Amino acid sequence: MAALEELLAGQGLGAPTVTALSRFGELVLEANRHFNVTGATSPQEIARHISDSLSVIPYLREPYVDVGSGAGFPAIPIGIVTGIALTLIEPTVKKARLLESLLETLGLQGVVIAERAEAAGRRPELREQFASGTCRAVATAPAVAELLLPLIGIGGAAVLQRGTTDDAERRALEDASLVLGACVESDDAIGGGHHIILLRKLRETPMRFPRRTGAPQKRPLCQ
Repeated sequence: MAALEELLAGQGLGAPTVTALSRFGELVLEANRHFNVTGATSPQEIARHISDSLSVIPYLREPYVDVGSGAGFPAIPIGIVTGIALTLIEPTVKKARLLESLLETLGLQGVVIAERAEAAGRRPELREQFASGTCRAVATAPAVAELLLPLIGIGGAAVLQRGTTDDAERRALEDASLVLGACVESDDAIGGGHHIILLRKLRETPMRFPRRTGAPQKRPLCQ
């Protein structure tokens, strides 16, 4: 899609990478015509999502996990640009199948785990096994922290992409992070009202977290 390639050309990436990102965007838009995978319905919106996805790359280390992967933001663009292996956790079956198709079509390393983060975070082969992770879920920051931090190993980082966070939510996130074995290490403004909040894992997350399915979103910690 020429329009999408033009929109991505200003990212300072090589032509093959821009082509691959554009191909990813095309596949997402095509899938969206058949079932709802993302609110982005135009090349312009897809390009913004891709740009936002790439903003977290400086904060990531392998092994890397993404929770609530949906249509593949931010993980698929990250995989295209960096080549790192992706672990994608997505409970919706149709979206999980789309992610598997995207990995195969785009030639990316990765695995898709089709289950809720609350369940994945209790699996011994996944719990505290990742050096970094992301989660773009539409939920409060403490809820996102509870879904993500049980998967992050000590010394690793949970990378939260957020819009404006008010003082109450910020205090709740700081308190929830401590409960979950982490701390708020940094909060960087990246433009457009967006922030990247880095939670550094300091110690093991207590085994009672994550709580049962739906509880992190319905009753966020410390709020």
